[in-house]
Amino acid sequence: MPKLNPEELDEIYAFAVDLGKNAGRMLLDAANLRFGNDRPEDQAHVEKDNAVDLVTQTDEDVEAYIKGQISKKYPTHKFIGEESYSKGASRDYLIGDEPTWCVDPLDGTVNYIHLFPMFCVSIGFIVNNKATIGVIHAPFLNQLFSACAGRGAWLNETQPLPLIRDPIPPMPEKAPSGCVFSCEWGKDRRDQPDSNLHRKVESFVNMAAEIGGRSGRGGMVHGIRSLGSATLDLAYTAMGSFDIWWEGGCWEWDVAAGIAILQEAGGLITTANPPKDHLTASIEDVKLGSRLYLAIRPAGLSSTESGRQGQERTVREVWRRVRNLDYSRPGV
Repeated sequence: MPKLNPEELDEIYAFAVDLGKNAGRMLLDAANLRFGNDRPEDQAHVEKDNAVDLVTQTDEDVEAYIKGQISKKYPTHKFIGEESYSKGASRDYLIGDEPTWCVDPLDGTVNYIHLFPMFCVSIGFIVNNKATIGVIHAPFLNQLFSACAGRGAWLNETQPLPLIRDPIPPMPEKAPSGCVFSCEWGKDRRDQPDSNLHRKVESFVNMAAEIGGRSGRGGMVHGIRSLGSATLDLAYTAMGSFDIWWEGGCWEWDVAAGIAILQEAGGLITTANPPKDHLTASIEDVKLGSRLYLAIRPAGLSSTESGRQGQERTVREVWRRVRNLDYSRPGV
């Protein structure tokens, strides 16, 4: 597939930003209707796979709007949206080399239902299997994150990411100690021995425990944060507010926009699952759609290592403390 020329990419980027702004306003308007509203239709939601996998009419309406606008402007581009994809029986990996829009109309649906402000619209544009443009709009927070390959990553179109830049801080010398660690409970809540839920809990405790605890796996992170939105987890890692994000179970619409923003800001994203030789294994960029993600914030150089070396050191220290997760899928 030929690459888009710079002028085409600039046009698509501007379109995506405007689309994110408008879709975010739709989310905010819908949220405002919920204040003191006793109309059942504005409060309703339904379960998809289980009691924490929910969809509202707002999800459906915003996705329909985004898809319609893209179809008018770029009728030859492929579109993958969470709600339309979720209605199908297939869970195959659908992204190829062709220009593809990958959209989550409302990431953080549970937050939206409870009027917790960590919800957003996520619009990713992928070319040749690479997340190239990302727009994330969290309207309740008045935060618009955006990035395009080679054009920087931005908060509200004026503030470059990461926020602390003069200089960008190196990774802490004893990372993960000194880091803010972001993670999510996810939708797989099976209470079975060695389930994903149990593996996550063990990993969370390892990261939080005192140095020397947990048979030497204690990470003593500064804190653990769970926003309820993988998209915003990635945006806050790009911003530098989170140092580490570790997660399994996400679909590509959860991460496409965030990966574009994180990488353009200078962050690293690789697989969540530790390889057998985690001390020496090559650290490669994660494949979009793998469902297993470990992100490290942008990092500056220190007196002893480059920013990339600090990021890779942190990856290996996280791998040493976390369990392998099982989120397989066809086509990957």
